[in-house]
Amino acid sequence: MQASSTLPLHWFQLIKKRFLSLTPPHALVLSYIGLAILGTLLLKLPGVSHQPTSWLQALFTAVSASTVTGLVVVDTGTHFTLLGHWILLLLMQCGGLGLMTFGIIVIHLTRGQLGLKHRAALRETFNHTGKGDVRRVMLWAFGFTAIMELLGTVLLAWQWVPEMGWSEGLFYSFFHTLSAFNNAGFALPADSLMAYTGNPLVNIVVSLLFISGGIGFVVIADIIEKKRFGQFALHTKLMLIGTLIINLAAIIVILALEHGNPATLAALPDWGTKLWATWFQAVTPRSAGFNTLDSGALFPSTAFFIMGLMFIGGGSGSTAGGIKLSTFIVALLATWAFLRGRERPVVFGRNIELHIVRKSLAIIVISLFCVSTGIFLLAVTEKGNFLDLAFEAVSAAGTVGLSRGATAHLSPAGQCIIVVLMLIGRVGPLTIAFTLAHARGESIQYPAGQVNIG
Repeated sequence: MQASSTLPLHWFQLIKKRFLSLTPPHALVLSYIGLAILGTLLLKLPGVSHQPTSWLQALFTAVSASTVTGLVVVDTGTHFTLLGHWILLLLMQCGGLGLMTFGIIVIHLTRGQLGLKHRAALRETFNHTGKGDVRRVMLWAFGFTAIMELLGTVLLAWQWVPEMGWSEGLFYSFFHTLSAFNNAGFALPADSLMAYTGNPLVNIVVSLLFISGGIGFVVIADIIEKKRFGQFALHTKLMLIGTLIINLAAIIVILALEHGNPATLAALPDWGTKLWATWFQAVTPRSAGFNTLDSGALFPSTAFFIMGLMFIGGGSGSTAGGIKLSTFIVALLATWAFLRGRERPVVFGRNIELHIVRKSLAIIVISLFCVSTGIFLLAVTEKGNFLDLAFEAVSAAGTVGLSRGATAHLSPAGQCIIVVLMLIGRVGPLTIAFTLAHARGESIQYPAGQVNIG
């Protein structure tokens, strides 16, 4: 009896030991795969959906929620019950804040302290390269998340409680608040938020939620602690200015391209509604996934431009996806430095270290390779419009969730490709960053060789 009672304890200790010995990249990948498997099993439980859910549908939905993407093969609002919606909320919250964070919190609670290895993992999760206390950033992340999700629920309740009543209106508000802050893009209406195209409250609250969730927790902590732009860290300055510039540019480009489209902006009744729709469509591609215009009706030029925004994504150490805006900015600065004949990029009186430049270029190249491979495979397995397929692939790899309608009609092979792209999009760039950050230097020096390029 005693031997049998100690056997589960022995296995638990063995599993715990193996988990704690994992490298950060392995732990990150296995965490998201494990969450996706758990979500798949939960979505297959009785009472979770109104209609039968196949294993592939459950897997696709679980991966989409845990990677905070938002692409769907079934209608979220009508297919799942209230229990199913709560399961999706759990998956989105865990996937948005990051399973590495939750895992390290468990370690902290069980051990009472964080080892150097787990501090390094947490530091990389939040992209916190400074010498400050990374646990403070973690606490800021959870505190800021709780405050924003509570505030968003209260503000959206002003819109939806009068429409739907207290019970349904509050849940509606909480569901879309959590989905927006985590940049998940899941919406209960089949047409996302198209019914509120000109509604100022919904446009402002939802967009501020996914912008604040996607700018990065390190940036938020830096702003709250220092309050003055001149005292902000270089990363914070780049993210604030970069976010402002890319959002303004997106507004101008989308308004210029779509103002004459009879299926989008030209069909709206007044300029106020047009401007709200333009604003929302300009800021949502950087990982949010909600839409107030029909993405399938956009001109091809606009769709291609939005694909670029989805590929860039949001901020490092945030709930957003993509290669990250800071990665894109570093690559631009490195290119400008090369054109000016400088060895290192310089911005705000600071040099950007070469290993950061190399990491940025590696993330961009590998992400481009993954997206290109996904588009090619979809073109092989599917018979749909090439632009629509490419749009879905970029949306999946950027964990955005915007769709031109192709996802719901994909073959099982096509759905599996999107599933892989969503997982790569969520863990790929982070895993690359982990690997490069902890890589050991070469012990053997080789003679230089000449390669002609350009």
